[in-house]
Amino acid sequence: MTGAGRRGAAFATNAMDRFIDGIELAAAGFIGIVAVDIFVSVLLRYLFSASIPDSYDFGRLLLGILIFWGIAATSYRGGHITVDLIWAAAGPRGKRAIDVFATLVLLFVVTVQTIMLFDKVRTTRADHILTFDLHLPIWPFFAVAWAGDVSAVFLIAVRTYRLIFHPEKLELEPIAKALE
Repeated sequence: MTGAGRRGAAFATNAMDRFIDGIELAAAGFIGIVAVDIFVSVLLRYLFSASIPDSYDFGRLLLGILIFWGIAATSYRGGHITVDLIWAAAGPRGKRAIDVFATLVLLFVVTVQTIMLFDKVRTTRADHILTFDLHLPIWPFFAVAWAGDVSAVFLIAVRTYRLIFHPEKLELEPIAKALE
């Protein structure tokens, strides 16, 4: 491979890793937004007997967004909770086969979920569903949640590709050491 080819491959890997980090950063940002919303709502309620208009609607909609972006953040790194009794007993080839199979199943399930969530965004927009106090449309919140789900599908596809063709790029060892 020429030097330019190697630089292009390195840039693509670095760009992909930056994109993955960006998705994880977005998920972390939504955690912060939900925390601020809850903190301010509680502070206003208990100290000033006041409330943010539509705070309940915003809270539940932001929590939905957080869930779908959280799925995206955990899908690539494999940091979610797993039960791995069979995996632990398998050899290296068996472990890789189990990882590929499990990731393909996850990719299928999250892809179907993404399609169904898009239908929910579409029907919510068509039905003109609004928040209670401010009468804001809720479909944009659903669309942001759907974008998190699309990100999850993309990251699971990247994970599947890397598991099959470049398992060394997944850097699974630091996660395992952090969990011990």
